[in-house]
Amino acid sequence: MVPMRSGIAGLAVLVALLAPTPAPAQERAPVVGPGSRVSLEYTLRLDDGSLADSNVGGEPLAYVHGSGTLLPGLERALEGMAVGESKQGTLAAKEAYGEIDAGLYQEVEAARIPEADRRVGAKLLYRDETGERRLVRVHEVRGERIVVDMNHPYAGSDVRYDVKVLAIE
Repeated sequence: MVPMRSGIAGLAVLVALLAPTPAPAQERAPVVGPGSRVSLEYTLRLDDGSLADSNVGGEPLAYVHGSGTLLPGLERALEGMAVGESKQGTLAAKEAYGEIDAGLYQEVEAARIPEADRRVGAKLLYRDETGERRLVRVHEVRGERIVVDMNHPYAGSDVRYDVKVLAIE
């Protein structure tokens, strides 16, 4: 038992003994933020409902948040989510695969394209000046000249997403 003191000193001791003990700080669950390594499950669909991409039933997608490896709008949508959280939404074309860029239509000599692929809609692999391979699509055939579309195949399309955060490091 604590001996009783008189006056203000005694009151201070009594208040200190009766004051609630602060609870230990609870560790906050990690949330998606800059620099965090995130694993997620996702499905992306185009305006018409067709499947653009999905990893459901496969390996999780792992990325570093803020590194620019995801669609810009999707990365913003994931900000602040916790493990186990799911979210659905729609990204405007400019926040997904981008708007259609008229500057990415190029006219080439038909002789540079295999004869079997000199038709509208044909998809070709093209190696750019840096050596990177890109998918291009034949947009128009003009006799000895062919217009190819070098935009991303989903450029100009809004995208519906369904994501679930599986892990955060």
